[in-house]
Amino acid sequence: MPQTPQIAYFTMEAALDLGMPTYSGGLGVLAGDALLSAADLGVPMVGVTLVHRRGYFTQGLGARGEQIETPTEWRPSAHLEPAPAVVEVGLHGRRVVVGAWRCVVHGATGREVSVLLLDTDHADNHPEDRRITDSLYGGDERDRLRQEAVLGIGGVRMLRALGLSGIRRFHMNVGHAALLTLELARESAASRGLAATDPRVLREVRSRCVFTTHTPVPAGHDRFDPERVREALEPELLRPFEGFARASAAMDEGRLNLTRLALSLSRYVNGVSRRHAEVSRRIFAPAAVDSITNGVHAGRWTSPAMARVFDRHVPGWQQEPSLLRRAMAIPGDEVWEAHATAKRRLLDTVRQLTGETLDPAAITLGFARRAATYKRHHLLLSDPARLGAMSDRLGPVQVVFAGKSHPRDGGGKDEIRRVFEAIGALRGRVRAVFLPNYDMALGAIMTAGSDVWVNTPRAPLEASGTSGMKAALNGVPSLSVLDGWWLEGCVEGVTGWAIGTDRGVGEGDDSRDAADLFDALERRVLPTYYGDRERFVGVMRHAIGVNGAYFNTHRMVQEYVAKAYFGA
Repeated sequence: MPQTPQIAYFTMEAALDLGMPTYSGGLGVLAGDALLSAADLGVPMVGVTLVHRRGYFTQGLGARGEQIETPTEWRPSAHLEPAPAVVEVGLHGRRVVVGAWRCVVHGATGREVSVLLLDTDHADNHPEDRRITDSLYGGDERDRLRQEAVLGIGGVRMLRALGLSGIRRFHMNVGHAALLTLELARESAASRGLAATDPRVLREVRSRCVFTTHTPVPAGHDRFDPERVREALEPELLRPFEGFARASAAMDEGRLNLTRLALSLSRYVNGVSRRHAEVSRRIFAPAAVDSITNGVHAGRWTSPAMARVFDRHVPGWQQEPSLLRRAMAIPGDEVWEAHATAKRRLLDTVRQLTGETLDPAAITLGFARRAATYKRHHLLLSDPARLGAMSDRLGPVQVVFAGKSHPRDGGGKDEIRRVFEAIGALRGRVRAVFLPNYDMALGAIMTAGSDVWVNTPRAPLEASGTSGMKAALNGVPSLSVLDGWWLEGCVEGVTGWAIGTDRGVGEGDDSRDAADLFDALERRVLPTYYGDRERFVGVMRHAIGVNGAYFNTHRMVQEYVAKAYFGA
């Protein structure tokens, strides 16, 4: 290991390398960014995740927006080195051998963080068990439970097998890793000669665990029938679970809720924005939920052209992204030219992927995120007549979409089809395209090359959102519903523009939000872009200097160090 880890960061997915499809979207990208910043900052951390040999999936799109899914095959041996240990986890009465691959994350400062990618594709395993770690979020509830047991229980055992006995904090990034608490309880009880449900054991587990919840959406909180858990796990791991089942501390309508399990056994719990923490305190009352707002890795997400501008005017920005507050002093023509270079790259990508030629002089609205009903991809094209009229009167509008839907999310797939229908209705008046297979590479091109980044979640379901933060680093302002991070990042007309107002915690209304979105485009965004270039460039510089300087993972990781890992 490059350094002696004191923090173990457990995550079901992590975007570590473009050639390793071990992530599905924002959660995995956040984890990868956090590990990169930990390496940059010299935080003594080790990451633990699964290898996902078949990735998430590669997305194709039919003529009417039908999502076509194929596995993304890759060879771990081409990118990683094997870890010198194997462990066993009992699952459904069989001993499952778990190995690991080691990825070294190199920081800009020369320091490193290791990540262990657990793998059950071992010759001694039953054929069914060899596939446990193959596909990210694939299979049914039984498969999900087996993956989460390998991650949480197998992950702790792998750390021990590798001699990493100095771990002070176990950070559970979402509830997927919550079963590690049962393994820690088993360890503690065995070493102290106590029952696994003894309050002293549970206090010790709690003192070592940290938990981050990432979404208020119910689908993001895994729940399992108690009988299914009893069938799956080793008997010695079930004692604390049985105690929780009796006390209902981790139960939700008679099912084991892994989020509640993590909440009940963590010394520190946080949401990923201030609003999300407020919402989580209501959902999980009386749990104490603090907030650490997400960020993105500045060096990873700044376009090459903009990075060269920063290198000239803000030396040291990659090591200390807060220095980007000086961006307001960068000459506006340099910011504009760097953005123009990134925009040309986006338009070239659009032409390569779709055959469509977009206008480099037209305002280009970017919208890319996981296709889910509450993200509301369709909202931006929901009034074709009004969008077409403002494009004719104020200046041409063009839109670039992207986003994958979970294979079992019918509503998310419907969102993509709705966008395709709207694109057809607008043909001849507003150019719009939907790019296939949204991933890190395409995300970097879109967030840097769009002129305005649009986000239309149904409040308060956007826990944070990070794509707008990536855009901000590139001088691309956001036009967004006031939810998640944008409640903290929006300075109206300065860093970007708000859709509507902060209406509190009630869910957003589609028709009102759509009307507010088109009002903002018609009265504020398009007139500024086409009628006041100097002012628009000022917004771009403030997006960098206010939001880029703050909403980064260097600041985020430093908050975790101070508040969660080593704080009181």
